[in-house]
Amino acid sequence: MKSVLITGANGGIGLACAREFLMKWPAARVFLGCRSAMEKAQSLQAEFPDRTEILTLEVTDESSWTQAVEKILAACGRLDVLVNNAGSHRDSLLATMPLEDWHAVLATNLTGTFLGCRAVIRTMLGQKFGRIINIASLSALLAPAGQTNYAAAKAGVVALTQSFAKEVARAGITVNAICPGYIATDALSADPTAQSQLAQRVPARRLGQPAEVAAAVLYFASPEAAYTTGSVLKLDGGIL
Repeated sequence: MKSVLITGANGGIGLACAREFLMKWPAARVFLGCRSAMEKAQSLQAEFPDRTEILTLEVTDESSWTQAVEKILAACGRLDVLVNNAGSHRDSLLATMPLEDWHAVLATNLTGTFLGCRAVIRTMLGQKFGRIINIASLSALLAPAGQTNYAAAKAGVVALTQSFAKEVARAGITVNAICPGYIATDALSADPTAQSQLAQRVPARRLGQPAEVAAAVLYFASPEAAYTTGSVLKLDGGIL
């Protein structure tokens, strides 16, 4: 049985990834890493009670990662896939950005990804197999005004992915990144006007769906992607 750990698993993209693995990998056990709010993760767990487990995981805390990995190994004996999806943003112009907001966004998005990769790599090296998929953002490639902290953090995730992929490729471990553009998560779905305005910026004239991100994650985790590593996939409807 393969085991999968997804961070930020109470959000739209995290839940979609979890559901994709549960539906397409019938023998997989999926661990849902959540920091605090868990209601949606609990609903998914109720659908697949024998194949899901919710873990309290603060991605900026090294000890929290250690505990999560230990629980997975105790339950499954291996850890095959890590999806570093947890993220946050606090947007403002650089001139008025509080230093706290700079540090908080880098901690969650970049340091959290680093800690996740480091927490799982010894296990994956021992297995001589692993799949790490880092969810970055289109902001990493096309940085907008008002997101100096978020764009810098996600650009760091892209660079981390490419560097780390070179370090572990020989061991049968792949590391890839996805850069989603505008995705129809709950926050946007609650505001149809904002959703429509954003869609007008997209050549495809619509927002992406969380399931479309999840499909890309599943590909990177698949056996067919064994020769794909250090890749950065933009998923943006043609913006860039």
